[in-house]
Amino acid sequence: MKKIAGISRRAVNSALLGALAAGCVPAQRPVQDTWTPLDSDAKRAATGTPPTAVPAPSAPAPAPAAPPPPPILSFDEAVTNAARAVLTMAPAPETTPATVVIDPLVDGITGYQSSATQSIQDHIVRLMKASYPQYAVQGITSQSLKLQPRFLIGTFTPINADLKPAGQRESYWFCLVMGDLRTGKIVAKSVARARMDDVDANPVAVFGDSPIWTADPSIQAYITTCKGSKVGDPIRPEYLDGLLAAALVCEAGNAYDEGRYTEALELYKTARQTPAGEQLRVYNGIYLSLTKLGRTDEAESAFGDLVDYGLRKKRLAVKFLFRPGSVRFASDNKFSGSYDMWLQQIATRAVAGNACLQVTGHTSPTGPAALNDQLSLLRAEYIQTRLVSDRSVLNKRILAAGVGSRENLIGTGRDDASDMLDRRVELKPIEPCA
Repeated sequence: MKKIAGISRRAVNSALLGALAAGCVPAQRPVQDTWTPLDSDAKRAATGTPPTAVPAPSAPAPAPAAPPPPPILSFDEAVTNAARAVLTMAPAPETTPATVVIDPLVDGITGYQSSATQSIQDHIVRLMKASYPQYAVQGITSQSLKLQPRFLIGTFTPINADLKPAGQRESYWFCLVMGDLRTGKIVAKSVARARMDDVDANPVAVFGDSPIWTADPSIQAYITTCKGSKVGDPIRPEYLDGLLAAALVCEAGNAYDEGRYTEALELYKTARQTPAGEQLRVYNGIYLSLTKLGRTDEAESAFGDLVDYGLRKKRLAVKFLFRPGSVRFASDNKFSGSYDMWLQQIATRAVAGNACLQVTGHTSPTGPAALNDQLSLLRAEYIQTRLVSDRSVLNKRILAAGVGSRENLIGTGRDDASDMLDRRVELKPIEPCA
């Protein structure tokens, strides 16, 4: 059994899953034979006495009305309220100070970490140190996980007036959850809403630099654990299974953001070797670290691995940045020098996988919808042309489509780094390939 960063997979899973199982199955009471006397109606039946009239059942009580959504507050107020609610609601720890780790908060759709999610985390740490001495905050590492601590996770998601992540977003929905690895249970949860104007949603360096996005099971496990859990629920096993990899990815991301690219690369490679290491953040991190280190050939191969991962997941969103209102790439973007290599790798891997592709262009919601529809299609057709020029065999294996802004992931319409994913080009395998 290999040990990774000082802790084995078996040790982590035994500790975490053992905690998860503890107390989850109620003790069963023995079944006893008992004599039940006849009730009054049974006695009448036995003696021939007519039964009394039975009143008609009353109508069921109406279901309680759903609680109103939380009010829209300033960013600081929303964060403070949610954090205080969770820290106050959680049962007192058995020993103090109890260790609490924060698994970095993310956008509830993309899984990105941003200036806003980092600010929330910093705010919570300051609040706990100032007002909640029963807790000792640590970063999420392989060593801190050995303590079977409590943990905090959270999502911060732009939503519309109907509280849905669709259409024009009007506020941010903040979900904060505390779990306990010793008991395997969710012990506290709170939600709040924050004003759009107060939020800096620009992604942190490693997420802003990542060229590829796809729906990732490890991120989805985190998001579902936060959004879909109630107090008292067992912690979802798919989240527990990824905790060691999450700790390594967190350390790697911090190293990358601070310019320690050699260290980041080694941590991402170590995370890749864990059972839950098959995830987008790891593939992106390896590619980005190699690029920063100037290891061009290895970086090109790592980008090919990214493409293969996206094709396996049936969704590959690429951050091609176009000039405003144009079908040509922006020349001043830090990625633009890599676009030729990206296109060559996408074409090569599609041919190697015998894939047919639908190429779909997307735009932000800025501007008339009809113009956005046309522009998104033209951009998809441009990518189609470039792929075919690299590998002519793809000529009859690629379809182009445009959806304008109807499938925005961010939806804020800021047209800056925070909503770059809304101006993406997606490639999806078509099955069967005709």
